[in-house]
Amino acid sequence: MGNEHKEFIQEAVDMAAENVGTGLGGPFGAIIVKDGKIIGKGVNRVTGTNDPTAHAEVMAIRDACRNIGHFRLEGAVIYTSCEPCPMCLSALYWARIGGIYFATPNTDAARAGFDDSYIYKQIPLPLEERDIPIRQVECEDCFRPFTRWLEWEDKVRY
Repeated sequence: MGNEHKEFIQEAVDMAAENVGTGLGGPFGAIIVKDGKIIGKGVNRVTGTNDPTAHAEVMAIRDACRNIGHFRLEGAVIYTSCEPCPMCLSALYWARIGGIYFATPNTDAARAGFDDSYIYKQIPLPLEERDIPIRQVECEDCFRPFTRWLEWEDKVRY
């Protein structure tokens, strides 16, 4: 792997380490790069914002998208201090990121008290077997929002 990968990973790790002790979030940092330039950065801000979605990768996605003025990150890559959790991985797929590079595996995060294995085990279960109740509630014309979307000619597809 090239030196540029190591430099960006090191910066993400340094950001994560610096975030410890701020009281604003956990030990995670992320950088999004496109064409060799940093377009977005983020550190974990879960406790500082009382937002369970404020993970470093999500914060970096938000920053990058704001900076480039678009919701897609095609052609960009993310460097993150730790292997992305299921939520962050999903967000990266939705953002159409071009590659993911991480410093430590999720097993290291688990040793530090950030264990995602429970979520990974819940996802493939049938809805009725998941620990959090999740049930469909039928209603009249439930598909109407999608019908309107399909018929709307000026929509921005994503």
